[in-house]
Amino acid sequence: MTKTMRLLASASVLAATAVAASPAFAAGTTAGTTVVNSVTLDYKIGGIDQNQVTATDSFKVDRKVNLTVAEVGTSTTTVTPGQTGAVTAFSVSNASNAPLDFALGATQPSGGTAPHTGTDNYNVSNLKVYADTNSNGSYDPGTDQEATYLDQVAADTSRTVFVVADVPLGRATGDVAVVKLSATASEATAAGSLGATVTQSTGANTAEVDTVFADADTNGNVARDGIHFAEDDYTIKAAALTATKTSRVISDPFNGTTDPKMIPGAVVEYCIAVANGANSATASGINISDEVPVQTTYDAAFGIKLNGTVSGGVCSGGSSGGSYASGIVSGSLSDIAAGEARTLIFRVSVN
Repeated sequence: MTKTMRLLASASVLAATAVAASPAFAAGTTAGTTVVNSVTLDYKIGGIDQNQVTATDSFKVDRKVNLTVAEVGTSTTTVTPGQTGAVTAFSVSNASNAPLDFALGATQPSGGTAPHTGTDNYNVSNLKVYADTNSNGSYDPGTDQEATYLDQVAADTSRTVFVVADVPLGRATGDVAVVKLSATASEATAAGSLGATVTQSTGANTAEVDTVFADADTNGNVARDGIHFAEDDYTIKAAALTATKTSRVISDPFNGTTDPKMIPGAVVEYCIAVANGANSATASGINISDEVPVQTTYDAAFGIKLNGTVSGGVCSGGSSGGSYASGIVSGSLSDIAAGEARTLIFRVSVN
């Protein structure tokens, strides 16, 4: 084995040891690292060893700028009309071989196919971006801080970012709002402030540290522009409540309960049936207020029956509750899940 070969073999062993001792990073050798390569030449004249001849070359590793923004999870964020502080999460990854800052921005595309299902057809409001300040992967109001950029993101590391928004009232189940988080590669020049936007080097390779953009064109992104984005969506799941009010005569002073008519003195039963549509969110806090007609008198003996059922268009059952005051019948119903109905029943007599 020649001396040169021995040197190469030794270098190979050292390299193998270094790989075994350190994790493999996608970013590669750190930008700005000086790579030195030396060659040694041995020779003889007339069988006599001569002084070695050596030569050395070195170059600096250039900067590869690569970033990825990705939705955390694989499903839409389900929200209800009027919900505040609805959260969706993204990861921002630095696959570069140097630390970077990342300028952040959240926007709302108008229309188009949503990432998960359906078509964008409404906008959320109060759209804000928060950094995962305590790095626990969950949005913590009051702890996680609103952010316009990520500071000093090391090579081969990721940060979690939350987009938080308020959902408007009046939206129906299946409505979708798309939100987009973008990150722009910026110089990590000083901690505590956003550096200038990174620019790609042009022309031939130089002796200094050049910059090459390496970000991909996945999911609609433009390749090699130093910017990356991802989208997520807020899908509405609303309650679809309908109220149906019916009346039926129970008795009259002359016919009793046999084919009674709605004449003065007749007892009339009102039923307010509240139903929730299929595949809807459970409705809660349901309060009913009904003004008794002035041509009638409230039947205090019967009272108010709550949470009854409807069968064949006829209301029945329920437990006593509610209140009557100043000509108003009031009552609260229990939660109504999708496909269910509950009732409020009261009676009056015709004046």
